[in-house]
Amino acid sequence: MKLAMIGFGQAGGKIVDKFLEYDQRTGSEIVRAAVAVNTAKADLMGLEHIPQSQRVLIGQSRVKGHGVGADNELGAEIAEEDIGEIQGAIDGIPVHEVDAFLVVAGLGGGTGSGGSPVLAKHLKRIYTEPVYGLGILPGSDEGGIYTLNAARSFQTLVNEVDNLLVFDNDAWRQTGESVQSGYDEINDEIVKRFGILFGAGEVREGQEVAESVVDSSEIINTLSGGGVSTVGYARESVERKQQSGGLLSKLTGNEKSVEDQLDSANTTNRITSLVRKAALGRLTLPCEIDGTERALLVMAGPSAYLNRKGIERGRKWLEEQTGSMEVRGGDYPINNSDFVASAILLSGVTNVPRIKELQQVAIEAQDNISEIREESEANLQNLVEDDEDELESLF
Repeated sequence: MKLAMIGFGQAGGKIVDKFLEYDQRTGSEIVRAAVAVNTAKADLMGLEHIPQSQRVLIGQSRVKGHGVGADNELGAEIAEEDIGEIQGAIDGIPVHEVDAFLVVAGLGGGTGSGGSPVLAKHLKRIYTEPVYGLGILPGSDEGGIYTLNAARSFQTLVNEVDNLLVFDNDAWRQTGESVQSGYDEINDEIVKRFGILFGAGEVREGQEVAESVVDSSEIINTLSGGGVSTVGYARESVERKQQSGGLLSKLTGNEKSVEDQLDSANTTNRITSLVRKAALGRLTLPCEIDGTERALLVMAGPSAYLNRKGIERGRKWLEEQTGSMEVRGGDYPINNSDFVASAILLSGVTNVPRIKELQQVAIEAQDNISEIREESEANLQNLVEDDEDELESLF
């Protein structure tokens, strides 16, 4: 799947930068074009892979390149005012070669949280390609203002995109690790999962063609209908082995040896086991998978370790667990890979306790902020009113 990725804000820019690094390292060619948008000049300077010409600094007249300080209302206003500058960078994207737009943003800060819904709405008004969001939720230890920002941004962004893919930092931060190493690991997890998912179906010269191809239309159909999506992932190391037989032996109908039959059974069992681990393990957004509207299973790895029977079994198991009649599946052969991986896209999830909790905490934070402001105004009034009668005002 060919994507035009736009990273909005600090987290968004770093993740898109990491996607480009993944593309260069694996040759997956997912990112057809990349743009980074920010109100903070330092954040744009810290990027390594996004071309300088595709880094857009907005809000200079208002914040002088210093960011919006976690004020997502200001972030939204600046995005509205400077949408022409952002569009200038997007004009350089060869849209006819792109399957979809992906707007990537951290939902807890100010720039990405406020600006990403504005950009998504703008893109949907102009282009016919789907516009997806990849939103990063802040950890619960990051403070009330970030939780409030995330709840408001989530609520707005989910209504402006064709589907909102979510990654919850709260489920992934390790205790005791530094902030920087924590975010680096989280960004690696994001790119690893979405890289397998969006990379499926792209066939390059010299690469083996999948038995059951997952192409961009499968991903688009799984994400159609809107709502919220989460991704599961599991992998297992395998030894690289030479394939025996190949297409000719399949065509001539040579009978399989006992060893081949055992090998096939092991492959099937490994695939079904990885599908279960991916669906029931740590999802990018933890949730109950029953009631999922649509799902997509991608099995990646050396073709010798992939088979149709295992993928079909995994797909049927997913149907039973989710209750969905729309479960697609296929394989993604990766030459010279030393692992087999299962990536599962669950789209239209509704049983998400974390979102309910986020909204509840945000409502409490909103009430607390209002109370603190009122109290602060009252205290200031008390501080100055004692001398008000004796001193004359300058104005």
